[in-house]
Amino acid sequence: MRHSLSIGKVFDVEIGIHYSWIFVAALVVWSLAVGYFPQQFPDWPNATYWITASIASLLLFLSVLAHELAHSVVAMRRGMPVEGITLFIFGGVSNITEEAKRPSDELLMSIVGPLASFGIAVGSAALLFITRGWNQQLTAVLLYLATVNILLSLFNLIPGFPLDGGRVLRSLIWAFTGNQARATQAASLVGRGIAYLFVFAGLFLAFGGSFFGFQGDFLSGIWLVFIGWFLANASGASSRQARLEERFRGVTVEQLMSLHPVSVRPEMSVRQLVDDYFLRFNLRVVPVVQEERLIGEVSTDDIKDWPAQQWGQITVGEAMGGWKGLKTVRPEDDVSDAMQVLEDDGLSQLLVVEEGRLVGMLTRTNLLGYLQLREELGQRA
Repeated sequence: MRHSLSIGKVFDVEIGIHYSWIFVAALVVWSLAVGYFPQQFPDWPNATYWITASIASLLLFLSVLAHELAHSVVAMRRGMPVEGITLFIFGGVSNITEEAKRPSDELLMSIVGPLASFGIAVGSAALLFITRGWNQQLTAVLLYLATVNILLSLFNLIPGFPLDGGRVLRSLIWAFTGNQARATQAASLVGRGIAYLFVFAGLFLAFGGSFFGFQGDFLSGIWLVFIGWFLANASGASSRQARLEERFRGVTVEQLMSLHPVSVRPEMSVRQLVDDYFLRFNLRVVPVVQEERLIGEVSTDDIKDWPAQQWGQITVGEAMGGWKGLKTVRPEDDVSDAMQVLEDDGLSQLLVVEEGRLVGMLTRTNLLGYLQLREELGQRA
């Protein structure tokens, strides 16, 4: 959950707000307070518009959170760990650390999000019917909540990967072909096609009026272009990820890892660490081993706060960061899973540990070397 602000946990799932969401929340409040609500209810005091808009924005936040929680709860019940939920500029994303093992799991996990949004819309409409005439502000908020959740549900059902509708499409293709990677590529291709339609429609809406003699909407058109561009990039990334997973299918960490990685002992001085390891081997992070067992790692960040004149008296054991935040894999783990850890955490290497012993290291260079070898041998997936 990098680049996000943690606000707590729900169902043991950490909830974070990406910094872009703060901008969107402010934009939603502003657009409701100066545009939407004044058009619908022109006689309110100015302060009422801003208070009502703030309440509506908060409820939109909770609606998006409910949408993502539905995905996360089903994923956890199906045995897929959920690292957290991040709300960002286009809504939210559930960080599910493992892919679905069966098409039925993917289908159920994908469809519950739009169903949750639809349920909120129906509930808001029912409350709107029950409370009609009670209070204009309540009517305004419920009407907005029903409308925006219907739109959220319909938008996510667009069959373009990685939207929920695209994941539903992938699950169906996966069930038909029996190949998840090819299903991902097919759904991503559909996603890119839909993304380009968004871009063309946005350009036409923004600039087409001057050529075809109709009243365009520049801001709405640019927004559609922006959404289309985002969806095209996400679909392309998903397609590339699927191709990589296909090439690494059946390959274990043990097959690609580097044996006998450079390591240091905890009793070594920081001066020796810097001179004989960091500078000599151009390293920034080194594992710390005691009697062949991994006890942590030490990095340049761990020692930079220690005065250089004290490096000869300070040991690696005193300076190292320990196990906190240390990511490891096992020799028998699938390379595609290890690759996902590297990507999610922005790492360049992973330590390979077997029963507490350091047995190797898996780096991005190992992965690239394997792919290049496959290309040279003509074994394209």
